Amino acid sequence: MKYCSLCGARVEIKVPEGDSLPRAVCTECQTIHYQNPRIVAGTLPVWQDQVLLCRRAIAPREGYWTLPAGYLENSETVAAGAARETREEANATVSNLQLYSVFSLPHISQVYMFFRADLEGPDYSSGPESLEVELFSEQDIPWDELAFPVITITLQHYFADRKTNTFPTHYEDLEFKRR
Repeated sequence: MKYCSLCGARVEIKVPEGDSLPRAVCTECQTIHYQNPRIVAGTLPVWQDQVLLCRRAIAPREGYWTLPAGYLENSETVAAGAARETREEANATVSNLQLYSVFSLPHISQVYMFFRADLEGPDYSSGPESLEVELFSEQDIPWDELAFPVITITLQHYFADRKTNTFPTHYEDLEFKRR
């Protein structure tokens, strides 16, 4: 951020009085502009013994497979955002959403939250952000073509948990070095 979104003056990075972290502070109106992590909400849609994956049509990782997910919108619950992203990316409807995996990625200031969900039927198609959408059995998952580590880890947990029919919420901090 270079300019204040309220008055248009330049901002400078400094620790405001009463704070402990550097923030973007307007040099004129003194507004403090906080930048906080973004929430990514998604689903692990399950139909019988298969999971629904989308092949990304956008960067980053265009052409790789992912679970339907995207940024949470203002005034939206995390579960509602996850269901919306599933509709947008896979033209699919989900129900019975249960929080399943949560990942903190401080290196990119994001938090991912995936819900295990029932796919309402084998009705799905590519949305504008997906090249294709497909149901996969465990043995057919394109493991080497998954877009992000959070997708791989969520799927690994799911297939392991499915063996015992116990689905706890999984939480992990993932720290990667920037390239």
